[in-house]
Amino acid sequence: MTFNDEPPERGTPLSIRPGHSSPGRLERVLRAGNFAVTAELSPPDSADPEEVYARARVFDGFVDAMNATDGAGANCHMSSVGVCALLSRVGYSTVLQVSCRDRNRIAIQGDVLGAAAMGVASILCLTGDGVQAGDEPEAKPVFDFDSVSLLRAVRIMRDESRLLTGRKLATPPRVFIGAAANPFVPPHDYQVLKLNKKIAAGAQFIQTQYCFDAPRLNEFMREVRALDLHKQVFILVGVGVLSSAQAARWIRNHVPGVHIPDAVIERLERASNPQDEGKQISIEIIREIRDIEGVAGIHVMAYHQEHTIAEIIERTDVLEGRVCWFPECDATQACLSASAK
Repeated sequence: MTFNDEPPERGTPLSIRPGHSSPGRLERVLRAGNFAVTAELSPPDSADPEEVYARARVFDGFVDAMNATDGAGANCHMSSVGVCALLSRVGYSTVLQVSCRDRNRIAIQGDVLGAAAMGVASILCLTGDGVQAGDEPEAKPVFDFDSVSLLRAVRIMRDESRLLTGRKLATPPRVFIGAAANPFVPPHDYQVLKLNKKIAAGAQFIQTQYCFDAPRLNEFMREVRALDLHKQVFILVGVGVLSSAQAARWIRNHVPGVHIPDAVIERLERASNPQDEGKQISIEIIREIRDIEGVAGIHVMAYHQEHTIAEIIERTDVLEGRVCWFPECDATQACLSASAK
């Protein structure tokens, strides 16, 4: 999918359209009313850029943007800034994840400026898991910001062209700002209030925690629609791909904030081929999500199952014939023929 103002050189930002905050493809796709697909790219334990590009190529044509996680699960990997900078060089649309756990406001504001200068157009503001969740529990947590104060800081940098100290910025970061939500953990009423607070602080898009419980998501979205929040923010629902009942139990017990109903785990246990069953569960959930009023897209998190995403997206037909932009898109007739709105 290309736009009519594609830059002549790959890796050069798109123009910023009136009413848009960023030159990013993700914002373009969402504001055009398309059902967006994003995916999580797990940074490698490596300093080799080719490992990043190899992981990104798996998503070619099937995702509108890739999130680079920031020390996911409180474990060290290549930085989100590093991954996003590498991918932005060749034109991929990226979402920089910023966790408040590891850096103070001086470092984070500097990273936001640096990332924007290197072509990053979308930022996801996260509080981050505690250090006790990872493999270096003796690390010192920072938490100078939480997700709401981080959202406010990035919005001030962009909209008021200044740092929190009041010092002026010569060029502000033109970024599309996002936050996380978790409709699946109690108290459920509080999750809608938290969402409202994040929107007020500056969130323009939301990526939720894994959805394995469509009825609960429906309840959450009913409350969201009652407050018209879905008209103020783009909501992308998190989707996971489970490989086995054992893996599902591990995620439920070890990844903070993940809710996987017993019925899902029992279904995997009964399956003759659990991996195929895991894909089928994802496909069924995506089809349900697609039909919920107020949902603007999905965010696929398939740790160690990234190779399954293309098949899952294709079988759900959520792209409705679109081919998402990727570096070789210009040479792909299917990509060119999918006209942008």
